Amino acid sequence: MKRSDKKKIISKHAQHPKDTGSAKVQIAILTERIQEVQGHLKDHPKDNHSRRGLLMMVGKIRKLLNYLRLNNKDNYEEVLKSLKIRK
Repeated sequence: MKRSDKKKIISKHAQHPKDTGSAKVQIAILTERIQEVQGHLKDHPKDNHSRRGLLMMVGKIRKLLNYLRLNNKDNYEEVLKSLKIRK
């Protein structure tokens, strides 16, 4: 992921101008990275190191989504809808 792509994602999902670490932003960034790794794994199915990284990212997103679901139901549903994540 290029730096400019990451900045676009952050600006789109940030809650205020300097927001780079909220759960919403982290989920958006991880979702983009997961999609990139999935594309890589389609071309390189035996790359187990990347597969492990993918599984770790999926676990991290799951933890962040659980946090949002418990603490801010509105943001949780908004994130699921805007990023087209099924849960």
